[in-house]
Amino acid sequence: MEPVDGNAIAGLLVDVFGVEMTAATGVCAHCNAVGVLAEQVVYNRAPGTVVRCRSCAGVLIVIVDVRGTYSVDLEGLAALERPAS
Repeated sequence: MEPVDGNAIAGLLVDVFGVEMTAATGVCAHCNAVGVLAEQVVYNRAPGTVVRCRSCAGVLIVIVDVRGTYSVDLEGLAALERPAS
């Protein structure tokens, strides 16, 4: 499976968070790397969408659509700061 960057899931992030989040800054809970979601590695051809840290490949976010309801796991993020409006 070929990964894409976080820009590929811009619409999904709006659906989940209600605002544009590709410019949001996250801190990896595994290696403490700081980066915007648009720059992270995304695998979106699985049963869900997996966002991995570009620095250590740790899982940051998992999003699964279960019968029209999103299940979101943010456990891999030590912090997430949405962009200024």
